Amino acid sequence: MTALSAKLNAVFPGRVVRKDLVQRVKKGTNVPTFVLEFLLARYCATDDPDEIEAGLQAVNETIQGNFVRPNESNAAQSLVQRNGSHKFIDKVRVVHKESEKRHWAEMENFGSKRIAINERHYRENQRLLEGGLWCEATIAYNSVEEDDYTFLIEDIRPIQISRFDFDAFVAGREKFTRDEWLDALLATIGLEPAELTSRQKFHYLTRLVPLVEQNYNLIELGPPGTGKSYAFSEFSPYATLISGGQTSTAILFYNKVRRQVGIIGYWDVVAFDEVGGMRIKDPGTVQILKDYMANDRFSLGTEVTAPASLAFLGNIYDSIKAVVANPKEDLLKPLPPEFDIAVIHRFHNYIPGWELPPNSSSLLTNEYGFITDYLAEALHFVNKHRNFYSAVKKRAELGDGFQGRDETAVYKTVAAFLKLLHPAGECSNAEFDEYVAYAVEG
Repeated sequence: MTALSAKLNAVFPGRVVRKDLVQRVKKGTNVPTFVLEFLLARYCATDDPDEIEAGLQAVNETIQGNFVRPNESNAAQSLVQRNGSHKFIDKVRVVHKESEKRHWAEMENFGSKRIAINERHYRENQRLLEGGLWCEATIAYNSVEEDDYTFLIEDIRPIQISRFDFDAFVAGREKFTRDEWLDALLATIGLEPAELTSRQKFHYLTRLVPLVEQNYNLIELGPPGTGKSYAFSEFSPYATLISGGQTSTAILFYNKVRRQVGIIGYWDVVAFDEVGGMRIKDPGTVQILKDYMANDRFSLGTEVTAPASLAFLGNIYDSIKAVVANPKEDLLKPLPPEFDIAVIHRFHNYIPGWELPPNSSSLLTNEYGFITDYLAEALHFVNKHRNFYSAVKKRAELGDGFQGRDETAVYKTVAAFLKLLHPAGECSNAEFDEYVAYAVEG
């Protein structure tokens, strides 16, 4: 165990996990990463090799016996009826039915939307009412014929954190240097910081920027196989990844028929993978996209304001050396033709993906990082409740060449770096200048 791992365990007990163990278990299962990390933190919180092996066996047995897969819902319900009760790992959501004047629990993979639940459970765990939580839930069978439900939740234990203590998070951060904290964030992603240069570390950190800064427009282009989409596909439950294909105004922004805001209104980040393959059905979608990227709002009969950031991820398949070295080549060539210069001017940062190494086992860490769900909650909190933009604007000194959108891009990037690396809002002048220089280049 490195000094940083020991420090993380001491300062954040129960909030960290050995990242190589996650990879060992995940290869044989489709269980969400944060569920695995919860179980590993319970059974493998040790450095003893024998205890770790025993813990891994316990994790696998728990998954086999308690994790419900979507195609096993009927068998799971039958098991509860035969045995009277059983503990499952599943996503639980509580919905208030106005017509019945009561609450019902729904379990995603267990396959029931009418499960009785005691009021104290959703009072103690507010997120059950706000989209749901992954939990260990003990489900019992109700044999009373007169009752209008078959199953009830006897007990529930959240796997995702139900409440986030920001003050405790900040107090813990203050016990680390800036570089230690940066390495801890990279280890949480699963990377080995010792294998990366300082510049590469900043590139990886920038992938997290849309998760903490509202209405941020990020683009990353580079060779395939560098893990561009991970932060938006598995790292945070507050981000969604659209994988290529077609998109439309109704899906992204507003459905006039249903009078519903599109996905832009429900996520902290909407990311577009394989952006070069995007096919936009309605040409008007690009104009709405421009309005949203510039002003954080759009109008489609009704004006909609949303905080979601956008990330555009794509591959460069040509020779990287030839593209980067030749001033006649276009570094934005993979973008769809609909993305004109007006769209390009609205990007706040361009990550040069060709500077990042391809995914390999040597890049993966064997040390400790935060439990993914814990850090995701921290990033979501600072996204919603912290704004350093004005403070950065007062402190940064940019030349006359920076005006309008360029100026805004730099301020937003630096503000996001402060949220990620200095959540209390304070950093040294040398650190601040480093962030400004990186943001200017981006």
